[in-house]
Amino acid sequence: MSRSLRALVLLLFVASCGSTDHTAPNNLDNACSIVSERPHYLRAMKRTQRKYGVPVAVQMATIHQESKFIGNARTPLRFTLGVIPMGRQSSAYGYSQALDGTWEEYKRETGNRRAKRDDISDATDFMGWYMNKTQASLSIPKWDARRQYLAYHEGRAGYASGSYNAKPWLMAVASKVAARAQTYDDQLRACRRI
Repeated sequence: MSRSLRALVLLLFVASCGSTDHTAPNNLDNACSIVSERPHYLRAMKRTQRKYGVPVAVQMATIHQESKFIGNARTPLRFTLGVIPMGRQSSAYGYSQALDGTWEEYKRETGNRRAKRDDISDATDFMGWYMNKTQASLSIPKWDARRQYLAYHEGRAGYASGSYNAKPWLMAVASKVAARAQTYDDQLRACRRI
């Protein structure tokens, strides 16, 4: 093999390692369509379900709410005087919208030091880890998408203090997450993906 051909092959390999598709699947309302378009999503979620017991549909509904399946999703920028950017609303990033501190805790506790929030396998593993701890500390069943989402959004301490009660908009969002989880579960059963 010539030097230039080897160099080209190496260049293509390196370029392919760095390119990740962070766009959302085409039809976010249909779980079967999502997993058909992105089969690695389903593999990641099934691994998390086996490891932590969090149903695939609960994971999918939470990711839909948090990032709309956009791998590099970030919170919006804050502006002063309407034009001067002052940073992001929070450090939430990736599929799971995990905050910096919680992500570091996850990596430390699981030993998964190389985990990345924009990797679906790491993001679902994080969600499983978090929801498993939520069940252990707050006795919220892993299949209870509404209450798990409230604890996910508010943090376990916030949930325990009832902070969500002062946020009617969040209660409505949590109900939508629960309805979406049920819809996704029904769809996945109909197309025999779970």
